[in-house]
Amino acid sequence: MFMHNKKLMYTVRVSEPNPVLASLMLEQFGGPQGELAAAMRYFTQGLADEDPGRKDMLIDIATEELSHLEVIGSIVAMLTKGAKGKLAEGAEATADLYANITQGNGSHTLSLLYGGGPALVNSAGQLWTGGYIDSIGEPTADLRSNVAAEARAKIIYERLINVTDDPGVKDALGFLMTREIAHQKSFEKALYAIDNNFPPGKLPGKPEYTDKYYNMSQGEGDMRGPWNQGAQWEFVDVKMGDAPVNGGDGNPTVKLAASELAAVNAVAARTMSKPDADPLTGADLGAGPGAGKTKTTTKG
Repeated sequence: MFMHNKKLMYTVRVSEPNPVLASLMLEQFGGPQGELAAAMRYFTQGLADEDPGRKDMLIDIATEELSHLEVIGSIVAMLTKGAKGKLAEGAEATADLYANITQGNGSHTLSLLYGGGPALVNSAGQLWTGGYIDSIGEPTADLRSNVAAEARAKIIYERLINVTDDPGVKDALGFLMTREIAHQKSFEKALYAIDNNFPPGKLPGKPEYTDKYYNMSQGEGDMRGPWNQGAQWEFVDVKMGDAPVNGGDGNPTVKLAASELAAVNAVAARTMSKPDADPLTGADLGAGPGAGKTKTTTKG
């Protein structure tokens, strides 16, 4: 059951309308790192989680993310309020109104298409999609993904803070950014409250491969660090022509029934290319400057 409190979670004070800034703010309203995506990610995870503690945490944070969505949506609406009224009532000369709503980015789309209201799109106008939700139903994987999602959202808030000089907007964005930090802490604590949380899932890795680091991009710039050296790692230089790591000749094989093999061979024979053929093609006939060497034909 949800109930709505008409007061915002955080008091927002916008100094003046700014349609361009409003269109940028949509990134955190309907974008992949935005508040709706976060709310849906944690809400659906919480519904399916069998652990009562994690379920409670996920639903709490999902609900808070909805309140953040309301804060961002309110900022967008206030930043477009002046343009919204002028556009609806034709309160300015055409040229002035046009200039007002086309200051940059997607501000004209926000004003014309959505009437200045917050829309479920990102700052480039891309519609929100459930494809932003990457939950997989395994807590040790989902919690790691949640930590990364909160980290990405924090970075977007930092960038938004850097593009506005409105003190009230900066203050509200600073609050939202800080809550991303708090959520990261909660998710990490919940992750490490699970015994044997690494590797994710139930099955262990194959021991002959879990501690190997394959150096497969070689040349200037090769680096060693804790990600590929130390007691935990066996560093393997992969050379051109090396045998596959599990032996064999590296060629894929599949066992086919006699009828399947006959059909495959028939297809191969029917579609076989002729390496010694050099047919005259449409490309040769229509070749123009810059096409390279083509056959020449003599018109009779």
